[in-house]
Amino acid sequence: MGKTESRSGVKVLVAGAILQLFLGIIYVWSEFVAPVSTFFQWELADVKLTSSFMLCCFVLGSLASGRLQSKVSAQKIVLAGGLLMAAGMLVASFIPQTSKAVWLIYAAYGIVGGFGVGLAYNTIITCAQKWFPHKRGMATGISVCMFGFSTVVFAPLVKVLIGFNAGTGAFDGFGPVVTFRILAAAFAVVTVALFSLVRLPDENAAPQGKAAAVLSGKQYTTGEVLKTGRFYFIALSMMFFTASYFILNPSFKDFASNRGLADTVGTVIVMMTGIASALGRLAVPLLADKIGRENATFAIIVATAVSTAALCINSGAVYIAAVAIIAFCYGGSSGVYPLVTADHFGLKNVGSNYGAVMVGFMISALLFPMIIGRIADMTVKFVVLAILAAVAAAMIILLSRAKKKTA
Repeated sequence: MGKTESRSGVKVLVAGAILQLFLGIIYVWSEFVAPVSTFFQWELADVKLTSSFMLCCFVLGSLASGRLQSKVSAQKIVLAGGLLMAAGMLVASFIPQTSKAVWLIYAAYGIVGGFGVGLAYNTIITCAQKWFPHKRGMATGISVCMFGFSTVVFAPLVKVLIGFNAGTGAFDGFGPVVTFRILAAAFAVVTVALFSLVRLPDENAAPQGKAAAVLSGKQYTTGEVLKTGRFYFIALSMMFFTASYFILNPSFKDFASNRGLADTVGTVIVMMTGIASALGRLAVPLLADKIGRENATFAIIVATAVSTAALCINSGAVYIAAVAIIAFCYGGSSGVYPLVTADHFGLKNVGSNYGAVMVGFMISALLFPMIIGRIADMTVKFVVLAILAAVAAAMIILLSRAKKKTA
């Protein structure tokens, strides 16, 4: 890669990272739940379901992004994704306060917004990997780190903008409606300002040096990927591994209270998970560059299994440490799984192939909260989640063996 191409790649990486920071609003819905429930007089449980719709459509958007990248420019996909996210929030702000149709928030914020985030997210990661094929861990890590760091930036901002007083049920700030509009305007402006900088490199140009070595292997189409056993090992490991975070994340604060920790400590723990997740997104891909993709993936899965089991111990210190590790490893999975997918199936169609792998993520987000969430006994719940993580580790072992046979 020459100096001109290198500078172009840096521009793509920086612009994509800034956009990812805004797209990460997908993880800030928890700050909207109580204010939206109070404002519209909707059931709290019904409002919480918005995040499930968003995560599901996030994966569908990622799948669509992968398919579109061979037909439409990356700039157009990122522009469409960012504006869809902004449009979803804007439409949500026009829902009548007297409306009893909670499905309107599902459709606007969850479905339209989530699909838009998936479109842009997958495209930005693909661009980062293809501009830095010999430094994919670094490029992917920076991109997904900013996506995760969004919680740290926007969670307190959203809380201040809304100004919801849980004790009185009053709004001392702008309230959810105006906050939706402020964020929609900000996201639209940032998207329009930066989308043109996010583009794929010229794939017709002959790759050189380390990039040529990376791109010299077989480049699988998604149809070919679905016929391999390795794809199912990767997707299933993601499905079983992420179960712990999806079950525990909404209840981190409640679990802290059950262990006698103060409410303020619970709030700090929630913020800590955002920071830990962001650090994991950056550190684990870099670690994968050093020790290998499967080894890094296996390590974070085992760490998650041990930490989830450790939650059975009724200790505040153990709880805080375990939660931090689980969040760190979950964040790391967002950075390492795109690398694993590219290693096994090539860089050319990585957007489409990683979108297919993320179906495991979608199933985990929808299925396990409904099944494991019904287990009342906390100890049993933690043990079940630890076992699921152990199954995910077994999938990675099978993947490594399949890789050796293929080689």
